Formats: sequence, C-alpha cells, structure tokens
Amino acid sequence: MNKDNKLGFLNIDTSLYQTRISNKFQNRSPYKPADPRIILSFIPGTVLEILIEPWQRVTKGEDLMILDAMKMKNKLKCNMDGVVKSIAVKKGDKVSKGTVLLELE
Repeated sequence: MNKDNKLGFLNIDTSLYQTRISNKFQNRSPYKPADPRIILSFIPGTVLEILIEPWQRVTKGEDLMILDAMKMKNKLKCNMDGVVKSIAVKKGDKVSKGTVLLELE
C-alpha cells in the first residue's frame, strides 16, 4: 500500500464509508458557505448601470445593477433585505466571474 494513501472514513448522507484518503484530500480547505451579504458577478461582463447608492435600503428582489454579458443585459437582483454597505465597482467597469460587486449590511 502507498504511504500517501491512508485509510479514513467519509460521511456521505449519514453513511460512513472506509476508503483510502489522499494527502490532497486530507489537506483541502473545509467547505465554507458563501456570505449572502456579498454580491458577486455570476458571469464576466461590463457594468452598464448601477441602480442603487451606498447606505440605501434595499428589499429582496429589487434591481441592483445591470451587467452586460455576451450582448445580453442581465439585471442583478437583491437576494435579501438590507442596506447597501459599499459598492466595489463603477459604471463601465469590466468584471470577471466571481468579482465582488457590492456588499450589504
């Protein structure tokens, strides 16, 4: 047996399975759920319009900004009620997937 592969247990849907665990798997970063207060771009594109201002109260479903991606205008909607803490982009900025656009409080 390879020294790099140690036996360990995986918990999948409340069932334990004994299997070889690689060093890469053992040293991985633990899963961390995304923070719902931080709005990220879901696709690369250009910020066409910002429809909110810092410290503005927003409600779930409200339009926050318009992102142009592949000649389509995508409206980013608020996922929760809150207050806009900061806006990290400005009109005309080109953003890649996963870029922080704004933060809610």
